[in-house]
Amino acid sequence: MLKEFQEFISKGNVMDLAVGVIIGAAFGKIVTSLVDDVIMPIVGAIFGGLDFNNYFFGLSSNVHSTSLAEAKKEGAVFAYGSFITAVLNFLILAFIIFLMVKAVNNLRKRLEREKPAAAAAPPPADVQLLTEIRDLLAKK
Repeated sequence: MLKEFQEFISKGNVMDLAVGVIIGAAFGKIVTSLVDDVIMPIVGAIFGGLDFNNYFFGLSSNVHSTSLAEAKKEGAVFAYGSFITAVLNFLILAFIIFLMVKAVNNLRKRLEREKPAAAAAPPPADVQLLTEIRDLLAKK
């Protein structure tokens, strides 16, 4: 079983997947920071200083706080502002991934176009012989 595990883990696809997951998680944190720390404050300023993270309404009569963190301590809340922020995170991440995939596909197409044409395979011996006979007859 240990040997099978070593064979499994040493395959290139597993390592590529592991690297992809780690880089994806780090990239997700960057996008979250971009949305939370850069985009949402600008959007909030445009709409009159609103903080989307604190958009919620209480599902319990015990919720009276104006801060989401405090309101969650008081009872159940419907935090639609956090959902809007998460959707925005997703859309930005999806758009960036789309641009990356598009760039890679364009690069592959360009490399295929630039690839030198494969040398033509020599014709079979009988075709070559017939071509020589044709050329000799044409000279006469």
